[in-house]
Amino acid sequence: MYRVIDVAQYIIRRCHLQGRSISNLKLQKILYFVQAQYLVTTGNKCFSEDIEAWDFGPVVPVAYHYYKAYGSANIPIFKRIGEKREMISSEDRMIIDEIIDECSKRSASALVQITHNQAPWKNHYAKGNNIIPPSEIKEYFK
Repeated sequence: MYRVIDVAQYIIRRCHLQGRSISNLKLQKILYFVQAQYLVTTGNKCFSEDIEAWDFGPVVPVAYHYYKAYGSANIPIFKRIGEKREMISSEDRMIIDEIIDECSKRSASALVQITHNQAPWKNHYAKGNNIIPPSEIKEYFK
């Protein structure tokens, strides 16, 4: 299992290498879909941090707060981000890359709309940012 910040930095790096922009909002949705695919594929969580149902869809609070200084702007890539690739196994990168490649083509608002129509977010959204249980994410996506 990885730290969500390491997975986030890997996602940011891959998006930049593809010439695609990534905001914090878009990153949050990609993290959600990465966790979902990883749960379905391996039966385990990709990262241990909780996903919560916020106004604009699923959010990993630890990652959100780490990048919130960028607001709605694109998150820049930093040299140290390139090192995170090696922290993630090649097998896991294949799972993660598939999600990044699909989601990074879409706008953040399109990803928000998709997640708002899915049961894991709808069933747990309420003022107070409720945790979306990994078991429900896995069940929905399998």
